[in-house]
Amino acid sequence: MNLFQIFCSVVLPVTFTVPCYAAEVGMREIKVAAPERGRDLAVTVWYPAEAGGEHVLVGDNKLFKGAAAFRNAPLIKGNFPLVVMSHGSGGRIEGMTWLATELAKAGFVVAGPNHPGTTSGDSTPANTPKLWERTQDLSAVIDALTADQGWNGAIDADHIGVVGFSLGGAAAMEIAGARADLDAYARYCDTSAKWDCAWFAGGKGYVNDEPVKVDKVDLRSIDKIRFEQLNLDRRIQSAVLIDPGLAQAYQPESLKNIAIPMSFINLGSSGTIPAAVIADRLAALSPQGSYAAVNDSNHFSFLPECKPGAAEMLVEFGEIDPICTDSGSRSRADIHAELTGLVLQALQKTLKVGQ
Repeated sequence: MNLFQIFCSVVLPVTFTVPCYAAEVGMREIKVAAPERGRDLAVTVWYPAEAGGEHVLVGDNKLFKGAAAFRNAPLIKGNFPLVVMSHGSGGRIEGMTWLATELAKAGFVVAGPNHPGTTSGDSTPANTPKLWERTQDLSAVIDALTADQGWNGAIDADHIGVVGFSLGGAAAMEIAGARADLDAYARYCDTSAKWDCAWFAGGKGYVNDEPVKVDKVDLRSIDKIRFEQLNLDRRIQSAVLIDPGLAQAYQPESLKNIAIPMSFINLGSSGTIPAAVIADRLAALSPQGSYAAVNDSNHFSFLPECKPGAAEMLVEFGEIDPICTDSGSRSRADIHAELTGLVLQALQKTLKVGQ
């Protein structure tokens, strides 16, 4: 999936009926200190807003449509649950804006970082398995927003959730208490030449928005202690996991010990969901796990709605993944509407919005 490393953005807000807390969605781009990284994180925050601010299309680019928001609009008075978001491998948090804006309208403050080392234009196979860095990023975002006087009055620190997609779903798994199994993951990639396993073996990455040749990743050479460590942040009260990565590589006992609601969502009909992300077994192991599948979709259906001509542009660049092609006859907007409903249902139930 090479071109996605360069172009990743957002879609127009989908139409979905939800409790409406705000007529407008505000958006701010902030920097968050990440001591473990030794650098600041670029973080986008969406929130229920009053009228005002600069109208922008967040992340609009050549391939994907942008989502409307109002930069630096005044925050509506209130006390709202916080949802932290984690994007997929080689993506950007802006690519989740189509969902983030709907959550903000429904009364959530939503915040997500661009994860260094696994973000569009800054993504290498060697950094991809370091999920402990992603969970640290998410915890740093929670630290910053709950401590900052400009945000903490608007955030209900007792009601914090996480939403993750793909590799971001793996990070959400781990910050909720799941622990990875390095040997299981390596055995899985011994027999699979697709998806993340192909990425590890491909010898290619992206640095400073340019493709670079890199060493292939031997999973058995990864720091086993770090890979399998507990990355639990007890402030997380609910997790939504969309096509979570490393699906074959979690320690079953760790899932059985997770005390919070875990809402698993797969993109695809029965029999079409890749082993890399299939999550029905993970949901069954989780004491408060639930499972849903979005029919006539695929993994890339989570990505933003594509502009006319985007599919042809991708072919010209040699892209082989169906980034702008969804399964069946459903439009991506229709798939997004169903996903939005599932995510909102999970978060409103578990974080008690409007109750």
